[in-house]
Amino acid sequence: MSQAQPQAAPGRAELAARVAALIDRLATGARDDAARDALLRELLDWQRRNVPAFRRIVERLGAGSGDPLRWPAVPTDVFRATRVASHPPQADLRVFRTSGTTAAARGCHHLRDLSLYDRAAQAAARHALFPDVDRMQLVVLAPPAAEALDSSLAYMLDRFAAWFGRGPSVYVLRGNELDAAPLERTLAQAEGDGTPVALLGTSFAFVHAEQALGTRRFRLAPGSRIMQTGGFKGRSREVEPAELLGWLARRFAVRESCVVQEYGMTELSSQLYEHTLREAAAGAAPGPRRLMPPGWVRASIVDPETLAEVAAGDEGLVRIDDLANVDTACAIQTSDRGRAETDGIVVLGRASAAIARGCSIAVDAALGS
Repeated sequence: MSQAQPQAAPGRAELAARVAALIDRLATGARDDAARDALLRELLDWQRRNVPAFRRIVERLGAGSGDPLRWPAVPTDVFRATRVASHPPQADLRVFRTSGTTAAARGCHHLRDLSLYDRAAQAAARHALFPDVDRMQLVVLAPPAAEALDSSLAYMLDRFAAWFGRGPSVYVLRGNELDAAPLERTLAQAEGDGTPVALLGTSFAFVHAEQALGTRRFRLAPGSRIMQTGGFKGRSREVEPAELLGWLARRFAVRESCVVQEYGMTELSSQLYEHTLREAAAGAAPGPRRLMPPGWVRASIVDPETLAEVAAGDEGLVRIDDLANVDTACAIQTSDRGRAETDGIVVLGRASAAIARGCSIAVDAALGS
């Protein structure tokens, strides 16, 4: 009697197709954590064999089994120091780079395909940021993608214009300079017409808008919303998140529940959003602010030393496992501090400059040290 042949490990095309199918299935906010984790385990094993930087980390720290969190993650510092990709440089379709504000070297995310990035970004934004409207006027406090080809945020907001925008989107940031004139003109017209608008930009840009607008206030139409992302440091001082939230709500006369924080990183292909707007649109009582991972993403808080997951309510470092990162590294260890909640996470800012011991070992391993 012939013995059954062992099943071949899935290849890149099969894994990408299954990730795409899972994103589509969970795009409405449904969850299937068992399916997510099973696919994560397969993708981690494929990346162990095909991403040299990750393979070196696994050889040093060991491969996991069962829970994907038992696999090591790739610290974001590795993206600054070496290439993290399964494909050669000539296959790169796009390279996104970090801003370079916190270190001399810029982290690079080498993508051979943007289809999963697009799929994940559109599904997450539709669910959390535009759950109640198909299209609306967009005002973007970030440079156009054509002026920032290596910015993942500029690329994402450019895609938002195609997916969710009504009419031409208005861009009010050129280089690092905010042009207050088109911002005032567009918002004044929307206010007069009673047209809802979506203001999309970085926390840094909104700080400058607050300064540039002076005493000017707007009463935007119901249905208007604000998405802000990134850190809270302005040129002259650091702004607390709660302070910025109050500024935005008062300046534009929108409910605080319609101010949504987005959490994304150059090294990721997916984003996390607060669900305050979605909860308000559904008539639900507002819950505590927290970032909710979409169904194809696992967001965990880990101990800075052991990198083991901590209990809900405890603080540590944010780890993101992103299935849409098929060609690079799906397990990403950030240097952001966070707190675990039962259904999401709260990001508390950057960790100290010192790299946690567990991350430092992984960085050394990725570099072959």
